[in-house]
Amino acid sequence: MPHSFGYRAQTRTLFKKDYKTKGHCNTTTYLRTFKRGDYVDIKVDSSVHKGMPFKYYHGRTGVIFNVTKRAVGVEVKKEVNGRVINKRIHVSLPHVKASKCRDELIQRKKDNAAAKAAAKAGGEKVSLKRLPRQPKVGYFLARDQEPETIQPTPYVDLV
Repeated sequence: MPHSFGYRAQTRTLFKKDYKTKGHCNTTTYLRTFKRGDYVDIKVDSSVHKGMPFKYYHGRTGVIFNVTKRAVGVEVKKEVNGRVINKRIHVSLPHVKASKCRDELIQRKKDNAAAKAAAKAGGEKVSLKRLPRQPKVGYFLARDQEPETIQPTPYVDLV
């Protein structure tokens, strides 16, 4: 059988829904609010055909640049012939979910602001830079008993 090159070619497993989630999506999916500048993950919901993005964009993260009644415009980076292009696509709401890619950054900013305020109140300097994992602190092992020397048992051929 010849290979097919249709618009949804080879998406049998790519667009497959999770276990026990078949059927239409919930109403809350359509009631989610998105604003310009929000980071979103594009994840195709195969039960909704309208506003479905092309399969390349499935699993990509982008920034919202436009909001309409039933869809959002998402700007996604795409590599074409060795250069990166900003692609602007409009995607229906069931195929978009809020991304968690900036949660760690936002939390780190809050923690740094709190640490900075505490240091200012205490009058000391604090380093807010991220550091790689440091080596473990050295210590001396207390020896309670004399170490016991263990010898291997000699090999005995029983034949």
